[in-house]
Amino acid sequence: MHNRSDQFAKSLLRDGLSLVSAAETEVEVLAATQKIDVYSVPDPAREAERAGMGLLGELSAEPSLFEPFHRTPSLRHVRQCLRKQLTWHHELERRARAAAGSAAPDADADAPPQPAVDFPALVVISPGRPETVLDAYRCEPVQPGVYQSVPGLAMRVVVLAELPRTRATLLLRLLGSGRLLREALADLAALPDDAWEKSIAKPLLVHFRLGTQEPADGKEDEVSAEIRAWFEEYEQKLRAEARKEGRREGLNEGRNEGRNEGRAEEAARAVLIALRGRGIAVPDVARERILAEKDPETLERWLERAVVAASLAEVLDGLS
Repeated sequence: MHNRSDQFAKSLLRDGLSLVSAAETEVEVLAATQKIDVYSVPDPAREAERAGMGLLGELSAEPSLFEPFHRTPSLRHVRQCLRKQLTWHHELERRARAAAGSAAPDADADAPPQPAVDFPALVVISPGRPETVLDAYRCEPVQPGVYQSVPGLAMRVVVLAELPRTRATLLLRLLGSGRLLREALADLAALPDDAWEKSIAKPLLVHFRLGTQEPADGKEDEVSAEIRAWFEEYEQKLRAEARKEGRREGLNEGRNEGRNEGRAEEAARAVLIALRGRGIAVPDVARERILAEKDPETLERWLERAVVAASLAEVLDGLS
């Protein structure tokens, strides 16, 4: 559950931020054996869209490291994040010097000035209130549920349990668990079908099946039931669209063909539809490869990847 929640949190933040930023997950910090969970660089051309994204849009107004925690982080955990932040800034400076053809700092007194690199902000997302962290870095509240550290650290701490239950905080509240997640799911379900939050969160909730594999205690957990219903609805939609596309292109498998081959055709169509839903172009060669695949395990793996992929290379094995 812990790993699934971590992957969901990273994917949700990446996909939400991708609407207005160049956002990546698992960004490798070359000078350390650490990885940034999500790194976001705002797109100036999408300022208007970012303004409509609520709190997540506010937090992504500058280059930022997003570090979501499944449990309330300790001071040691946040220090690790601060180390990533400092190391990443050092790496950005190194890249800027390399791009400008500049020497290393202090290497030559007559060298031209070093290119300026903005210090990236750090956004720590915590389910509960990390008292030791807030005290250690003298964090002050700037709005409900959001704390700002002393200026030199460029760090904000988001406490999910303290966020107001509004649409502006919804995408972040989906990173919570228990009651917080149940409330966020209810708020998500109440939004119009074309809400941007649904287009980002629903496929990820279905893909990671949060709560669906946990044992029920007495009455079935509301979160499990909600997500299970979404999963079934999403699968039915994929199958319906696959059948529709198959009829439109005259590629409907005859009844006389084997059941396994028919299921493979349907699964392949589902992969193509999921890629289309993600806005990923599929060249003819890749399309033929998907349609020709008959192994159900391979098709299932491709479909799981396609639901959350940002590129075709993340779906198809060995794609160059």
